[in-house]
Amino acid sequence: MNDLLFSQLSTLVAASVLLFGILLVWRRSLLAYIKVFQWQSTMLTILFAIVAYFGNDPKLYWIGVLLFFLKVIFIPRLLQRFLVQIDVEREVAPYINTATSLVLTGVMVLLAQAMTNPLIRLITLPTRNGLPFAVALIFIGLFVIITRKKAFTQVLGFLVMENGIAMLAVLGTFGIPLIVELGVFLDLLMGFLVMQVFVYQIQGTFESIDVSKLNQLRY
Repeated sequence: MNDLLFSQLSTLVAASVLLFGILLVWRRSLLAYIKVFQWQSTMLTILFAIVAYFGNDPKLYWIGVLLFFLKVIFIPRLLQRFLVQIDVEREVAPYINTATSLVLTGVMVLLAQAMTNPLIRLITLPTRNGLPFAVALIFIGLFVIITRKKAFTQVLGFLVMENGIAMLAVLGTFGIPLIVELGVFLDLLMGFLVMQVFVYQIQGTFESIDVSKLNQLRY
């Protein structure tokens, strides 16, 4: 009974994490991107708590607390402050329009399901049904990085992709060692800060955060 409930709850929460990733593809407001990332990270924290409870792994609670502080409070506040400074509100003209992006997102979800099906058949973890959602979220984060022109949106894509990696780790292994997870969080924070500096440089040089303007550096 516990394994069944564990499986159902973990799959439901993993699906909600993926849903917020799809919303990132659909929306165009940069402020909405931040809100979507906050809610997605909140659901990811809940997923960590569920795995910690049913898997009897107390250290996952600490990782969940750290994740909540970093991704639900700290990083979104930095992003909101940065958004005010750059004075840009929307992702106006991505490389791929919204309708096509949503269709491709559906294809990525199906591809993730096809890729993980053999693994799901082999393992007996109660969380195995959530693995396709984690892989699909990684694909979506990478897709956002590739198809969006605003450097700000690309940073969000990187953060969403990292959420997918964290979800894959917790669902596939019941959590990785605490010291490794702390190292991943540190790398994430450093990568985020470096990206923020990079976006500042683009804004200062071109008075825009549109990365397509980097082509002008050739002339």
